Amino acid sequence: MNFDLQIQKPLRELVYEELKHKILTGEIASQTRLMEIDLAEKMNVSRTPIREAIRELAADGLVTIEPRRGAYVSRISIEDMLDVFEVRENLEGFAAFLAARRASDQQKDHLRELMDQYEVAIDHDEKKASVERDEDLHKFIVECGGNRTLQQMVNHVQELSLRFRYLYYDDFTHYKKMPAQHRRIVDAIAAGNAELARQEAEDHVRGLKQYIYDLDKKLNGNER
Repeated sequence: MNFDLQIQKPLRELVYEELKHKILTGEIASQTRLMEIDLAEKMNVSRTPIREAIRELAADGLVTIEPRRGAYVSRISIEDMLDVFEVRENLEGFAAFLAARRASDQQKDHLRELMDQYEVAIDHDEKKASVERDEDLHKFIVECGGNRTLQQMVNHVQELSLRFRYLYYDDFTHYKKMPAQHRRIVDAIAAGNAELARQEAEDHVRGLKQYIYDLDKKLNGNER
């Protein structure tokens, strides 16, 4: 990352954002120990912004700090993910509801464009692009609702689920089922059908939650 190009932000914030992105996308894997000296050398910064960023990531729940063991990337728990998706179900349903009621014609056009880009990424089996376009689409739906408080809440919850997306989307056959679900949400928003948009968005997240539940049951035999 070229920090010189982003001098408008404090160095601590830049380091925090870079480490957070690497953790969320799986570039820094779960349970990896975060060594201040190594990270400082790799990112060409002093240890102070690294230490501050690690503390901030710990407050986010992405890093665990333990006496004598140090700091390491928090484990991804399927149980935690199920909790996250329970919250997402209601938040994103409401976000789609507001978007259907408030989106301008220009926003609806852009929403369709994002949907097209998402489908292209899926059709070309581009995992990284698919995850990014998926994230773009969900964020813009929330933006269309025009509620800044909801945006902050959804963004936080979506970030928590982003780590798991890069794991369960290894099964790309599951991912290929999603464009049809997203298209129904977008169509309902474009049509101004708020209740249908809410229902489709909730059904979409509910399906993801069921997938995680089934995966957990398959791997660990857990009941929830």
